[in-house]
Amino acid sequence: MTVSQTLHLFDAVGIEIEYMIVDAKTLSVRPIADELLKAVAGDYEMEVDRGALRWSNELALHLIELKTNGPVPSLLNLHQDFQRDIEAIDALLRPMGARLLPSAMHPWMATDELRLWPHEDDVIYEALHRVFDCRGHGWSNLQSMHINLPFANDAELERLHAAIRLLLPILPALAASSPFVDGQASGYLDTRLEVYRHNAERIPSVSGRVIPEAVFRRRDYQALLESIYRDLAPFDPEGTLQHEWINARGCIARFDRMALEIRLIDVQECPRMDLAIAHAAIAVTRALVEETWTSLADQRSWHETELEEILLSMIADADDAIIDNPRFLEAFGLAGSGPVRAGDLWQHLIETQIENRPQHAEAAAALRVISSQGCLARRILRAAGPEPSQEALRQVYLRLADCLARGQTFSSEA
Repeated sequence: MTVSQTLHLFDAVGIEIEYMIVDAKTLSVRPIADELLKAVAGDYEMEVDRGALRWSNELALHLIELKTNGPVPSLLNLHQDFQRDIEAIDALLRPMGARLLPSAMHPWMATDELRLWPHEDDVIYEALHRVFDCRGHGWSNLQSMHINLPFANDAELERLHAAIRLLLPILPALAASSPFVDGQASGYLDTRLEVYRHNAERIPSVSGRVIPEAVFRRRDYQALLESIYRDLAPFDPEGTLQHEWINARGCIARFDRMALEIRLIDVQECPRMDLAIAHAAIAVTRALVEETWTSLADQRSWHETELEEILLSMIADADDAIIDNPRFLEAFGLAGSGPVRAGDLWQHLIETQIENRPQHAEAAAALRVISSQGCLARRILRAAGPEPSQEALRQVYLRLADCLARGQTFSSEA
């Protein structure tokens, strides 16, 4: 999301969604994003303008990213733009024997299948690979939706960052979609985040605890970035990676676009579901910014280790995780309620912030699928079983690919 004018809190939003390119029959990854973009642009362009959206590649050659062409004033009907372009991409991939696959991780991709983008900006990817070895699942096999929300100054940055830090731990309860890796159930419903939080262990400051530290001013945020750059310097003496995007926390400040970028949301089965989750995330963020349940001072006071503990339970159990921190529950309007299942917390938030609001009507209908049937990871597990054969797993993910192509929700029932 690029910004050419001053945007204030909730004036606009930018959305980015990543998909895998796979073989149309086997569903194994196909590293042909460059050929797809060339089919549109006539050359190996890293990004192409498609009107409402842009298409681009980042790092892994089997990945294609669709993103809004700059900030948009609202999410209303935005899923239709994404769905239209998905259908256009599938049409371009069809003669290549390929198609798009949703969800946050490929269920059986081997790490040695990674092929890096070999054209423009390849020096950045080569540096990443040299420093971190991008063959690991935490670099080569993860697809997410990013939400970019603008701020105009330090005061707005403070309110937005304080709110998002509280929201981050519970996002996997709504959005987890990655229960399989290496051909088997991993034991986590959000395996993407489990591997993501370990992908920079060689230089721990790059990702920290995933939940960002309590920094609320640009100068303090810059100091955090400078500490990351210092830790990187012995491994990256040319400074190739010393940019604000190297920060791998679950929410990062993008001062080049004056936005906070939320990175903790797994990709769903179709854009209608992705954008419904974005509606919910933004509505709850707005309620926190408006101090609906708790003050800014209280929001500022949370340490990342407290929030990380809640996040880890969501990575494992998603909507079935139990939240027993009374102060955290109070921050979302559930004072004195005792331990609460994460799915029930989201049901409370959807009922109070989404339901019965005309601008959220379509999102509310999509979110009811998650409320009634569980997050996508749970539906995938239910459909595949705990120990599926390779063919059974392929059949489930073939249904997911069909859901993406048709813009349909995924049910655990065949």
